[in-house]
Amino acid sequence: MIYLDHHATTPCDPRVVEAMLPYLTQHFGNPHSDSHEAGREVRRAIDQSIDSMAAILNAPRESVVITSGATESINLAIRGVLMHPRCKRHQVVVCETEHPAVLEVADDLSKQLSAGGQPIEIIRVGVHPHDHPSAGQVDLVQLRAAVNNQTALVSIMWANNEIGSVAPIKTIAEITHEAGALLHCDATQAVGRLPVDALASDVDLLTASAHKFYGPKSTGFLVVGNGNRRVRLRPQIVGGGQQRGLRGGTLNPASIVAMATALRIAIDEMESDTSRILTLRELLWGRLHESIDGLQLNGANWHDDSSVRLPGNLNVRLRDVEGEAWMAATPEVAFSSGSACSSTEALPSHVLLAMGLTESEARRSVRFGVGRFNTADEINSAADQLIASHQKLVG
Repeated sequence: MIYLDHHATTPCDPRVVEAMLPYLTQHFGNPHSDSHEAGREVRRAIDQSIDSMAAILNAPRESVVITSGATESINLAIRGVLMHPRCKRHQVVVCETEHPAVLEVADDLSKQLSAGGQPIEIIRVGVHPHDHPSAGQVDLVQLRAAVNNQTALVSIMWANNEIGSVAPIKTIAEITHEAGALLHCDATQAVGRLPVDALASDVDLLTASAHKFYGPKSTGFLVVGNGNRRVRLRPQIVGGGQQRGLRGGTLNPASIVAMATALRIAIDEMESDTSRILTLRELLWGRLHESIDGLQLNGANWHDDSSVRLPGNLNVRLRDVEGEAWMAATPEVAFSSGSACSSTEALPSHVLLAMGLTESEARRSVRFGVGRFNTADEINSAADQLIASHQKLVG
């Protein structure tokens, strides 16, 4: 199978596996057992890994909280702020195109009372429509109008998992902080693919998962604060007092070492990876666009500005075939119709609907994600199969 779904997950880099294995067999001590060397040596490896990630993200070392992945990190960030006893505000502002991990947390909070006893209000802001030069980016005019002195938290993703749109995070941070609110950024698709600097971007809470940048699944982190302002969170998992009481539970040394290794590789090789992946995406788009009548691009056009879209992202819309049918007719190519976390539902993409596409147009759309280990031969072979299967479907 030719794997072109790197927004859903990435394969673990062999170098990451190599770094991880000793901590599953040889160095197996509990990192919280400091009474013997077996525990202390593992603790040192964890500390070195967290130091490395903090330096890469330009975040205070003590701000990095290890979690089971971005979904847990997002829950801790959003719930943690709104449910902290000292939080006197009761409003959360999110973008309509956020990942379900953000939207469902927000919807769940809307059924609860804030720490101040008021109902929690969720405000959703829109994005630029599909025919706009910045299609899929959050509408900053709407955002500015939505944020006020009752806003506790704004949650905007760094890069969208379906259409690859990259947000102007620094500007979003300025709008957020002018109102005295905190900014949470779901950077799951950005970390390892784009330069992510917690301090320069002025993001207060930043979340990510290792399996999006060639690390293991069920491992992620939350950066709590960047040194510019205080961020208070109410813990969501308690018991044991680990990680300064913010997240209880025994740390997983193998996964943490692997995550730090994967992030270091991603940063060291970002320039070369990006250049090659951009070339492969251009090849795939060119082959498909040339051979499939009426094929349209969903999201911002990278030919105008490559920085507005993730390097490996390609989201396209067919004129006459539903995406699900195209996928079923091309079993040797792995691609998707949207977020992996909502692919079990028969609903059209909420991201594409938010951009103004019709339900029919959304159902005729698919997402490709080109990654580190793809080759030109694979892209050409995938294109051949995709073109052939489309021709069969349209008769």
